[in-house]
Amino acid sequence: MAHLMSFYATWRKVVDVLHLNQFVSTRQLWLSKTEEQEHLSTAPADPQSTPPSRREAKQEQQNLTPQEAAAKRAKAEKIGRTVAVFIMPLMIVGMMIWGYLGAMHHQEAKNMPVAISATSSSAAEKFAKSLEEQNSDAVDITIADSGLEARTQVTDRDVTAAVVLDDKSATLYTASGAGVSSSSAITAVLTPVLAEDGFTINSQDLAPLPENDSMGMGAMLLSTAMITAGYMPWSLAFSNSPELLKRRRALPLLAGWSLLLSGLGILIGGPILGVIPAASIIPVWGTLALGVFAVGSSQVLLTRIFGAMAVIPGMFLFMVLGQPASNMGMSVYMLPKIFPFLHQFLPMPALGEAMRSVLYFDGNGAGKHILILIAGAVAAVLLTTFIDFLRVRKGKSPTPTQINVVSLHGGARPKNRAWRYITLGAVPFGMIAIMLTAMLGAMQEPTPRHMPVALVGSTTEQAQQMADSLNESMEGKFDFTILDNADDAKAMVEAQDLTGAFILPSQDDPQATIYTAQASGNAASQVVVQVFTQIGQSQKMAVDHQELAPLPDNDNIGTATMYYGMGWVMAGFMVIMVGSTAAPHVRPLKKLIPLLAVYSAFMSLVLYLIAGPFTNAVDGHFGKLFSVGMLAIFAVAMLTTVFNRLIGMLCLLPTMLLVMFLGVPASNGALSIYMEPRMFNILHDILPMPAAVESIRSILYFDSEGLSAHLVTLAIWALVCLAVTMVIDQLKPVRTTSHPVPEEELAALQGRALEAKATEAAQGADQIDAEAQHLIHDDHSQVEEEKDTVQV
Repeated sequence: MAHLMSFYATWRKVVDVLHLNQFVSTRQLWLSKTEEQEHLSTAPADPQSTPPSRREAKQEQQNLTPQEAAAKRAKAEKIGRTVAVFIMPLMIVGMMIWGYLGAMHHQEAKNMPVAISATSSSAAEKFAKSLEEQNSDAVDITIADSGLEARTQVTDRDVTAAVVLDDKSATLYTASGAGVSSSSAITAVLTPVLAEDGFTINSQDLAPLPENDSMGMGAMLLSTAMITAGYMPWSLAFSNSPELLKRRRALPLLAGWSLLLSGLGILIGGPILGVIPAASIIPVWGTLALGVFAVGSSQVLLTRIFGAMAVIPGMFLFMVLGQPASNMGMSVYMLPKIFPFLHQFLPMPALGEAMRSVLYFDGNGAGKHILILIAGAVAAVLLTTFIDFLRVRKGKSPTPTQINVVSLHGGARPKNRAWRYITLGAVPFGMIAIMLTAMLGAMQEPTPRHMPVALVGSTTEQAQQMADSLNESMEGKFDFTILDNADDAKAMVEAQDLTGAFILPSQDDPQATIYTAQASGNAASQVVVQVFTQIGQSQKMAVDHQELAPLPDNDNIGTATMYYGMGWVMAGFMVIMVGSTAAPHVRPLKKLIPLLAVYSAFMSLVLYLIAGPFTNAVDGHFGKLFSVGMLAIFAVAMLTTVFNRLIGMLCLLPTMLLVMFLGVPASNGALSIYMEPRMFNILHDILPMPAAVESIRSILYFDSEGLSAHLVTLAIWALVCLAVTMVIDQLKPVRTTSHPVPEEELAALQGRALEAKATEAAQGADQIDAEAQHLIHDDHSQVEEEKDTVQV
């Protein structure tokens, strides 16, 4: 479940496609030149004649009439803008899904640091040798001088666990506050070795997580939200209000914005959801504000260096590398070896670990991570200042001089700057508020809620008696289906109607049996095994576990389906965001539908190649996955179109709420819907994201059983949204061109206002000179006439 947040800040990058017009302008120039060459190379010619030289071709091009030249430029512009509709989603979605699937689809312990202490050095070394023989690649062992030193290394997070040996007893120290994923993984590595060596194991959690944040989601979600708040406004400002990127404006605005958004995080995480204790509000506020400022200043720097394409390196650093390296969702020691290295200096890991220190370790260890954020912010500000100095010295503007997005609401550009700035800030503010409220509210306390499980006895009376007993101690946690046939329970688990089944001992089989289907939901499967194993052992039963649908090695924790489905959803969302801004000529349905058909096939193919041959996260099933992917992408694109027709780029808020902030928790992808509030169980059968994820799961692991229901869900979304769009188009004509930007605003942005005044003054002076020359000429003519009169 902890992998949920690896995508969350990715939606914020879709806003950066608002920079696209600058990219298109470059593309237009290239296409125009290419088209000229193709025209010359493909024009019919006499076989006996020689092709025209470059000079002749250039002369021929210059002979075009103004109307022909304008038509040629317009055609090249449309081609460039249409191509951009494919390129930007390809780059952003492709990089995101490739990065996450490549890093996280297969996880295993790698060089997890472990401290060992014993009553004698020989005993410690003996166990260390035994551990290395069985798990040489999984652990990185150090020998501690004492048990106190070993425990201190755990609380300082220098090691993931410590083992203190005393004769035949072993105390295993972990800290779930340092990461539930890390704690669980190292426990799974150490426990079998200790048991095999004959030790009695006593496990102690030195930094347990609070009850209302039992998975550490508070630190992770707050950190991710502040990373979003750090760079999203500057991505918007670059395209809509570039004057705000001037250094003297940007830094004070960023400071105020950091305090405001971190305050929003405090409000939602503290009084509303109760994740932040009252005693930690001030240090948490300061840490979050510093994180926003550090990331925001870094994004401003990236816009200075990469301009309109700053979205790509920004996404790569903050999310594609930053999220897996953060150690928040999953341990960096279970990912490729580059991520423990990146964990040491990227902003997302620094903010996440600082938040973890403040919330779960009383501030212990926060200092070094805060220093990283401070150093990053200072370096970004200094480099931005230096770049601005060099550009001004060369006579260039340090900030953009074009406005690529006239307005965010889809209408004319607001005449009042205040309204434009309010809208500009309201979009990221609203996104952060929705994300924290929906996601943190859904996942802060993952615990079984009406999880469907079968109880099977020799008779239904025996099973019912067991259910009544369990309901007294676990009321509301499980919904029991009473059966007297184990085969029926097994079939229901395989059909994904149940999360598991508990078969009571009988005369024919004296041990209890647990059935689960890991592929239908890894988190739910783990809960069923853990809970009912403890129940059986408490009643002196021998317990056997049978896995009916195990996950393959290339998706050993079940996240591949979630990331793959997320790729479909994001591809559908982004094509409308890009197209409405960069290629408004394709907005009419008669052009949009064919474009979406081609685009859906294109992106479905690309995402399959990433998930399959490129990362090996999925194996086979090309035809079905490709077809369902096309439908899912088209359905989400039509959903986005409805909101885009109504409120322009502000469609970001309702669309992301439906497809991501509600869709992902309801998808049953990484966190079971039976471990969340009841609402998500209902949304699971309605929203497109759950339909996409469950379709992939059905195809890959259950021989397409249940696939038709999810296809119907996606088809309904596509058809209903298409019908609604048609109605909207009848009531509100579709605009196929961008609204104009006032000339005076462009002049001020490009520094032409002063030039205009200077030109006006010069023209006035020239006029005065001309009038003076005219008067002199008139006087001279009058004198000559008088002379002629005298002579006569």
